[in-house]
Order: sequence, then C-alpha cells, then structure tokens
Amino acid sequence: MAHESENQTLLQTPLYSLHMEAGAKMVPFAGYEMPVQYSLGVKKEHLHCRAAAGLFDVSHMGQLRLKGENAAAMLETLVPVDIIDLPAGKQRYAFFTNEQGGILDDLMVANMGDHLFVVVNAACKQQDIEHLKQHLAEGVELEIIEDRALLALQGPQAVDVLAELQPQVSQMLFMDVAQLTIDGVECIVSRSGYTGEDGFEISVPSEHAAAVAQKLMTNDAVEWIGLGARDSLRLECGLCLYGHDLDPTTTPVEASLLWGIQKVRRNEGARAGGFPGADVILSQIESKQVNRKRVGLIGQSKAPVREGCKLFDSQGNEIGIVTSGTSGPTAGKPVSMGYVSTEFAAIGSEVMAEVRGKLLPMTVEKMPFVPQRYYRG
Repeated sequence: MAHESENQTLLQTPLYSLHMEAGAKMVPFAGYEMPVQYSLGVKKEHLHCRAAAGLFDVSHMGQLRLKGENAAAMLETLVPVDIIDLPAGKQRYAFFTNEQGGILDDLMVANMGDHLFVVVNAACKQQDIEHLKQHLAEGVELEIIEDRALLALQGPQAVDVLAELQPQVSQMLFMDVAQLTIDGVECIVSRSGYTGEDGFEISVPSEHAAAVAQKLMTNDAVEWIGLGARDSLRLECGLCLYGHDLDPTTTPVEASLLWGIQKVRRNEGARAGGFPGADVILSQIESKQVNRKRVGLIGQSKAPVREGCKLFDSQGNEIGIVTSGTSGPTAGKPVSMGYVSTEFAAIGSEVMAEVRGKLLPMTVEKMPFVPQRYYRG
C-alpha cells in the first residue's frame, strides 16, 4: 500500500497555476501538490503575515455539509462539543474522539442556519467522511463539497484588504460566519484562521477561486504564504497540528484542550457525555489526573528543537517528547510544544531536550508564545 501511494498522481488545487506563476516551491502534502514557500522564503513570509496580510491556499482541506433538523444532535454524538446551542452565523472548534478518548481529528463546525458547514483536515478527510457516514442519523444528509476552494487571508491588514471588496466583513467578530458576495462571487466567509492573527477563511466556488485570489493579490499589503510559514505561525500561537500534536492515543485533557469541551457536555451538564470515550475524558476532567500534558517549551539556546526530540529531567530520565518546533521568527527564540510527564508541566519547569546528541535546556512556558490578535470587537 505504501508503495502504491507514493506513485499516486498528486491532486492539484484550483490555484495551482497561480502558485507556479508566483514561483512557489511545491511539495506533496496530504495527496496534493502544495506550495511550501514562495520566493520570499519561509521566515519573510511568516513576518509579513504578522505585519500585513498573507494569502494561503488551504483548498486541500475537506469541506462538508450536514443537512437535516437532527444534524447538530447527530454531530454531538461524535464530539464532546456543544453543537446544538451553536447560534446561526457562528463557528466552533471541535474534535472527533474514539472509544479510548483519543482524538481522531480536529475540525471547524459552522451553523449556516439551514445546515452545518464543516471543515476537516486534509490528511484525515477520507476517514472523517467514513466516520460521519457510519454514524449518520435518520433524516441527516452528508454532502461532500467537491467544487469549492478554500482561501485564508490572515494578518492585521486582512480586514482592510477584504473590506475593500465586501465592507460587511469589518462588522464580523472572531468566529462569525456568513454567506457574502466577494467581487461578485458567492462565498462562505468566517472570521477565523490558523495563524493567531485576525483574518478570514473564504470558501469560494472552484471556478472563481483564481479570480478572487488574484483580486486579493492586487493589494500591496498581500503576499502569498506557503505551508512552511503556516506551520511556524500556528506554532507560535500555540495551535495544534493534527498528526503531530494530536493523535488517536491522546485525549483532549492530555492535549490541554479542555476549553473546547463546553460545560453542557461535562458531568452535571444538561447533555453530559454521549460521545465516544466520554467515560475516559469526563473522569480525567473530574479527577484532574493524567500522566502527561501538552506544554509550550522555550529553548534557552539558539538551536531550534524540532519534532521527535526526546525530553529529559535533570537526572537524565526520559520524561516526554517534542511534537512541534520552530525557530520562532516573531517570538525571537526557539519555540516548541510537546508532551511531558504531568509533574514537569508547571510553568517555569526546566527540562532538557536531546538535539543531535547534546542536551539543551528548555523552560515550560505559557502558550501562545506571541499574543493572539483575534478580533472580538
């Protein structure tokens, strides 16, 4: 199977030719040819997004619709998240769990009024679709959206750029979602993103995606940003990457995602439990007992501490592993996240990371490493 997948033809997003024109370096990612960086390079792209506005092609993500009056109740049987009370015009972060309480994928769910609009990770797209199909309730329809691209416009100037084409976006708050016309094209726009900056994710019909992207790129504030900077931007802001910081063996409590489980789904809540692994997850919340925790780590030397580096205590005992790491272009110091034994999870704890045979000191620090700048009004 592995050999077959290596020889599979990679898919291309509707913006492929624009990436090539922009001098993108393309790499295989989740079955697609995706831009990892452009001529600016990863560090300058990262800093540009923090200072102005960056345009990302995230069309490889899965876009789905759940229709039917029981759609929210059905989705609640698969996630420990409050979907039923999610107001129309709002979106929420969620995660599928398994019977062991592990995380199968994380996703975004938006209430569009007459249906739920769901965005799932590219690498998990097929398994998520199968998971939903297996648990479809009567009267609930799953529609796999094949004819839309997804753009992310991120950074402090994103709102000014997009408001030139659609003034209503400036009225939106963080996690608002609306159907809006951008440059004459019907789009689904949410004020959200994966960089920690203010910004928008824009679902646009595939045949109009290149035209909308080109229109956005005519603004001097906007530069194309690739997957490389997308990764360093999200990491500085303490956001998880599925398959690295989250996986089926890791519970939301271990992953420090307790904020994503609303009180109504916890013990004593009106709709407590009723999702896969509820007994495990709710007992961890009650007892506050887990063996390991996801933490932020700051390097005390200049060397970046990357994914896979083992973590040790001062006596040389192995206590954890790094799951993401970068040089931290905005933070100005190496930043990582990883899992450590719970006794080392307190802010200020000192741990040692093994990098190329050397032990480098790191300090557990509160995330995000740079301030999140979501627009809450």
